[in-house]
Amino acid sequence: MLGCRQDAQDAVQDIFIKAFTKIHLYEEKVSFSSWLYKIAYHHCLNMLRKRRVRMRVNRIIKPAAVADSVEQTLERQWFSEPLEYAMAKLSVEERNLLVLRVFEEKPFTEIAQILGKNTSAVKKKYERLRQKVMKLIQERKGGQNCESSSTTGEKPEKHGITIR
Repeated sequence: MLGCRQDAQDAVQDIFIKAFTKIHLYEEKVSFSSWLYKIAYHHCLNMLRKRRVRMRVNRIIKPAAVADSVEQTLERQWFSEPLEYAMAKLSVEERNLLVLRVFEEKPFTEIAQILGKNTSAVKKKYERLRQKVMKLIQERKGGQNCESSSTTGEKPEKHGITIR
């Protein structure tokens, strides 16, 4: 979600400290992992907002280009170019939904709890997101047929991940 392993490692520490200090607020209405994911989700959103502001200020103060770290370059190569393109076109909320469903394999009910949304709304949003990602991948690949498996009822597998 944060796009940088170092930021993610820092965030994990901050999230666990927040969870520890707020453990008395945990209610057993939701699973502990959902409660923890919700804390993580909001913490990461705040980090992304702060990063965006920092980047704007840095551009104003110092417009020089910054080279990517070796770690960022390797992470970028892990994804295929069309998938990376599609992920870059998604909003933060869309990326979060995709990560929770595809990479973390969370059920829609748990995703709804984490995002603070209705389960049916999350399902609809995910279906639209799935179509959007497939369209973006197809667009980037230059018109190769990406939807053939979706018309046959199979789960389309795109560049190492299954978008179900």
